Amino acid sequence: MIGAQKKRRQEEFSISFLDVICCGFGAIVLLLMIAKTAEPIVLEEAEVDLEGQVLELQQQLAEIRGETTVINRDLNSKREQIDIERKRIANLRGELEALQAEFASKTEGQSEDGKLKGELTIALQSITDEMRRLLGENYQRKNNVIGGIPVDSEYILFIIDTSGSMFNYGWDRMMAEMVNTLDLYPNVKGIQVMNDMGDYMFFNYRNKWIPDTPGRRQAILKRLKSWNPFSNSSPVEGIQKAVRSFYDPSKKISIYVLGDEFTGKSIRRVMLAVERVNAKHGEGKRNIRIHAVGFPVQFSRPPHLQTTGLRFAALMRELTYRNGGTFVGLNDFR
Repeated sequence: MIGAQKKRRQEEFSISFLDVICCGFGAIVLLLMIAKTAEPIVLEEAEVDLEGQVLELQQQLAEIRGETTVINRDLNSKREQIDIERKRIANLRGELEALQAEFASKTEGQSEDGKLKGELTIALQSITDEMRRLLGENYQRKNNVIGGIPVDSEYILFIIDTSGSMFNYGWDRMMAEMVNTLDLYPNVKGIQVMNDMGDYMFFNYRNKWIPDTPGRRQAILKRLKSWNPFSNSSPVEGIQKAVRSFYDPSKKISIYVLGDEFTGKSIRRVMLAVERVNAKHGEGKRNIRIHAVGFPVQFSRPPHLQTTGLRFAALMRELTYRNGGTFVGLNDFR
């Protein structure tokens, strides 16, 4: 009986011990399983993050390399521009030095010219006083020149372009030049006014000279303000008619042409036609002087529409030269 109780107590002790041992091993196994399942996930996530960072860094490196290429290209371009600017500055410095040297030489020359001019002025004054003493106070020059224009004529005739371009845009300036020209001749034997077609301003003075009086001059200027007969924008007809009508070897006559364009076909034909009617006399001079005043109305238009203005200047320059006159080209028509 006692032996059976001992045997049962030993069996109960053995079974509890084994349970404890088993529970302990189970817990260890469970811990190992938990540790092994958690570690690969963390490693995988770490690998993924590192690969993404590598790719991002590679992209940034590629962008930096691209930006570096652009910056290097711009830098080379800037360097080339700097070299060009340096060469330009060097050239400008050379030109500046040359101009300074030229200015210095001219300034020195001008000072010498000024001294010489002063000496000549004193000499001219002495000669003038001596001439006045020898010729007398009432002596008058036979061939006066004012502003490069000879004003020795006894009769003056105006041929005025009455075309739309002149009348609408340059008429006030033309009136002013008319007054200035009349002031150059305070007293003449006769005046006449025609338009570029050869039409008379005062028909009752056709083929006759208008007497020069203050009243007649005022009447001419008053009529001129609104005088606008038909015009073909060519002074040729008026010049030819004036020379044919008033040519007189015994009279000193000047014709003044005021206009802005020539629409004729041939300048040479005009020259020949005027030469035929304005014959030469003593010393190869023409009997009638022809002067001209050019108004730059046409030059306010686009370049391809300025041809008639250029041809007027070419015609008048040559015509006045051949007929003892002067061509004055204005720089403004207002």
